[in-house]
Amino acid sequence: MGKTIAKNKKAYHDYHIEEKFEAGMVLTGSEIKGIRASRVNLKDSFIRFVKGEAYLFNAHIGRLETTHRYYAHEERGSRKLLLHKKELKKLQEAVEKDGYTIVPLELYLNSRNLAKLQIAIAKGKNLHDKRHDLKEKDMKRDIQRALKDY
Repeated sequence: MGKTIAKNKKAYHDYHIEEKFEAGMVLTGSEIKGIRASRVNLKDSFIRFVKGEAYLFNAHIGRLETTHRYYAHEERGSRKLLLHKKELKKLQEAVEKDGYTIVPLELYLNSRNLAKLQIAIAKGKNLHDKRHDLKEKDMKRDIQRALKDY
């Protein structure tokens, strides 16, 4: 992976991550400029299948002030994801048969300066699982503080 632009921390809190994939994105010029300027938020975004193709919905990619209105993009529009046929089939089967969800985890620029989206097959967590994870996180933080002072 290359330079991380945006992470979806809420996905790790709300879901058990099963398997990760790397997907390309179909973007316009103003969108890639917004991504390079780190004007991205993946917090409430999700992935759905439309006619056998995977699309990213509700991901916010901000516009730059220097972008002309004619070339400007829709900030919360849908964006097509580029995946191999086998990966698409695997993702679609997981959603339809097993009741999994596909969530975006991270948006980054790879070594060739292309925008890539890390997505994952995930299962929703219950409330008690979320509480347990928060307790573990607090305990680890306390241990690190104690070791630091020691």
